[in-house]
Amino acid sequence: MSSRRGRSRAVALAAPVLAALALGVAACGGGSSGAGGTTGGGKQAAKDVTLAMITASTTQNAFQEMAFGAKAAAGVEGVKLNSAAPNGINGPQEVQLFQAAMQTSKDGIATMTTTPDLFVRPFSQAVARGIPQVSVDTPPPAGSNVDTFVGNDNVQVGELLANAILAKIPANATGEIVLGNPIPGLPVLDQRVQGIKQVLQRKRPNIKLVGPLNTGPEPTQNFNAWQGIVKAHPDALAYLDPGDQAAVSLARIQQRTGKRLLVGGADVDPVALQAVKDGRVYALADPEHWLKGYIAIALLARRARDGTPLPKGWWNPGASLVTAKNIDDILARQRNSTTRAAWYKATVDKQLADPSAYLRPLPGGR
Repeated sequence: MSSRRGRSRAVALAAPVLAALALGVAACGGGSSGAGGTTGGGKQAAKDVTLAMITASTTQNAFQEMAFGAKAAAGVEGVKLNSAAPNGINGPQEVQLFQAAMQTSKDGIATMTTTPDLFVRPFSQAVARGIPQVSVDTPPPAGSNVDTFVGNDNVQVGELLANAILAKIPANATGEIVLGNPIPGLPVLDQRVQGIKQVLQRKRPNIKLVGPLNTGPEPTQNFNAWQGIVKAHPDALAYLDPGDQAAVSLARIQQRTGKRLLVGGADVDPVALQAVKDGRVYALADPEHWLKGYIAIALLARRARDGTPLPKGWWNPGASLVTAKNIDDILARQRNSTTRAAWYKATVDKQLADPSAYLRPLPGGR
């Protein structure tokens, strides 16, 4: 892990609380930003700015981290924030929460969804009403008229994980590696699987890849799926999954069975991090969801408060890897809201100071 983070001085923030359905970080207020899209807005006092962060679920670490980052940014920028998410992945309910935010948070909305097709019309309606939009983690769907996206290059995230796991698999190895995917068809996760497969097929051509098998996104569903997969493939060389529940599920399976498995997953669920510490998970790709939530809300806040135009395009804040080598640093980072903010402060300051260095065209060339 780069030393550019972690050494920053602590920034005191309130302890994060993730909303179950809709939680105002502060009381709703503020008026319309006056113009949508990427153009600059009319300047307002920070206390009069009200933004929203909509995520796909309260039940998974990835979405929780985005909400924590969004809250941290709102605190630093001095604006009000309404956070909302269904209690479990539910696309139609998330759309309803977004539509409610269109009424209460007219200065800007950042949205992460696992059902982007359902948001084509809501996004375009919000833009037409002059409500600035940022898509987070999942690219904005074609036809949505949203042209600011903060997210990873997920093929590279998959490659990062696969290259790490190869340290434990000899070049001449034969056998199976099992791949999972909690939401097949979601581009973010499909692209990570693509990156994993590309590396394994190129560097370990004698290994048979099984899957990706549908492992399901919710905790109980995911655990049951992986329990069945491990029983069906007990001698696999490794078990890899691009989502945040697999490492948790596979760590618990090892605890129950006493069998050691070679596991690679993603995200920084506390159970998964402890499993890295305990040796039950070898590596986690960290898409740095906190950072994405922070950047998205900071951009919207500065647009409403200062009139700074939203950058047009794809802002890629980067990703990293969690292994035994840096697990103690990551556990320290994840301790609370203050330690997260301290870790990321230098990165946030650097990225927001030079947006052009992190921008590229939207996925699909839009």
